[in-house]
Amino acid sequence: MDSRSQFTKTTVALHWIIALAVIGSLILGMYVEDLPRGAEKFELIGLHKSVGVLVLVVALYRLIWRIRNRMPERLSPVAAWQEKVTTLVHLILLAGTLLMPLSGILMSMGGGHPVALFGVELIAGGDENELLEVMGESMHGLGGNVMIAAIALHVVASVKHHLLTRDGTLQRMLGRRVA
Repeated sequence: MDSRSQFTKTTVALHWIIALAVIGSLILGMYVEDLPRGAEKFELIGLHKSVGVLVLVVALYRLIWRIRNRMPERLSPVAAWQEKVTTLVHLILLAGTLLMPLSGILMSMGGGHPVALFGVELIAGGDENELLEVMGESMHGLGGNVMIAAIALHVVASVKHHLLTRDGTLQRMLGRRVA
């Protein structure tokens, strides 16, 4: 279980796996969005979807892990408004790691496309459903922008903790023990 002075290897691994996968998927998604229709675009969309499915699986596990381990204790006091912003950003990040893949699945299913994991079909394509597709597309587009903003705030706060507060928050997230 996580302690005030050190996170478990599981907590650290889940954080960084999700972080790298989500950031990579956001970058890939923005890149693919601007590509012209063609083989490269469809291949990269398949990769984007596969990463999304993996993010969903790991994020579900991470959510269960976080509920069982509770949110981590702060290493230094912060103003009440910062506490509220921190809690909101963490909730957005946790929810976004679930809602972004789910909205992508809705988009695919609504468009009549299968949901696959590196070519292995998990959910068969079927009839198009415009409502599902539009809902998924709206959630995915808005969610991507919200996730980018939340990630940026999270990174800025991490740098602040490391360089200004010097309370060991980043060190703890790297798996190191802090005093």
